Amino acid sequence: MIEELLSFKITIDPNAIAGISLWSLGLYLALSSLNQWIAYQLQRWFNFAERSLYTSEAEFERTRKGRESQNAFFASLFSIVPFLLLGALCHYGVEVTLGTGWSLSLGAIATLGSAIYELGRRDGQENPDE
Repeated sequence: MIEELLSFKITIDPNAIAGISLWSLGLYLALSSLNQWIAYQLQRWFNFAERSLYTSEAEFERTRKGRESQNAFFASLFSIVPFLLLGALCHYGVEVTLGTGWSLSLGAIATLGSAIYELGRRDGQENPDE
């Protein structure tokens, strides 16, 4: 359908999407503290920006809880964007230097390694006595 509207053909490389996704997920898991910080900063900014839309203090306070929950949801979604960009850089960097197969393989290894690291980090936070 889009091809009928445009005069040129759009090609999407499934290997690129898979590689970028793997690298992004690996970076997202490995840098979870950075992810939480980005989401918190975005939530603060959304709350601040939305406050300027209200002229009535009573209306602002009445709908505050719902709006803050919605802003937390959107901040969580938008916090993925930097990791997608970093994942694209990692994927294309490895693809240019080593090739497509290596980029996918190293992306999978990075994702598995960072997932294991994140599980161990969370377990260590829950059980500091052991």
